[in-house]
Amino acid sequence: MSTTHTDFKVDSNDNSPLYMQVARKLIQDVRDGRYQVDQALPSERLLSEQLDVSRVTARKAIDQLVEQGLVVRRRGSGNYVAPRIEQPLSNLSSFSEQLQQRGYRPGSQWLSRSVVVASADEQLSLGLSPNSRVARLERLRLADDVVMAYEVSVIPASVLARPEAVGNSLYEHLATTGHTPVRALQHIRAMNAGAVLAGQLGVPEGQAVLYITRVGYLESGQAVELTHSYCRSDHYDFVAEMRRVA
Repeated sequence: MSTTHTDFKVDSNDNSPLYMQVARKLIQDVRDGRYQVDQALPSERLLSEQLDVSRVTARKAIDQLVEQGLVVRRRGSGNYVAPRIEQPLSNLSSFSEQLQQRGYRPGSQWLSRSVVVASADEQLSLGLSPNSRVARLERLRLADDVVMAYEVSVIPASVLARPEAVGNSLYEHLATTGHTPVRALQHIRAMNAGAVLAGQLGVPEGQAVLYITRVGYLESGQAVELTHSYCRSDHYDFVAEMRRVA
């Protein structure tokens, strides 16, 4: 259990509840790196002693961090700083690869795996003819059992005839048949989560999420993957390196 100390003084000019002041202080400590990813926060008792506030105030402050997705409760263990993924936009890698490179344990909670007739948008994105069939994979993506994203992947049935054969990593499975994408076009925009999506991600309805559409291509130029990802913005950072052309 962490014993990191944090300085805190009640702001008499702040009209917000005391627990909100404590929550903001803890959030700043997380962002400043005083608490690292997967590090346990002090217990409610220890936190109340360190900050000279009641345990009720400490508990409500931690509740705020949990609601914002910055902290994860682990039954019987404590409160831990939640995972956060920094993904370079220049690298094409799978969700599982991204997590493993950063020391997290990737996982999937499958919602559905089926072979269906491609929609008009899917036909267009994947260059398919009318009535073509596709494998559609719908799942929640997890890092150390924390829900990070809701994802729908669509693969031509000629490439993936048995979607139930896919494990945690779609790209790992595609590699076994020689169909790993070597390049992709990706579009990112912000959107507000509706009731169903918010429930799946475990965030409040209306919270901003990152909506990402990716089309992956083989070396031959054939489109082989269409993936729609809805990522929790409190867990994801996308980083782009830019250079000025002389």
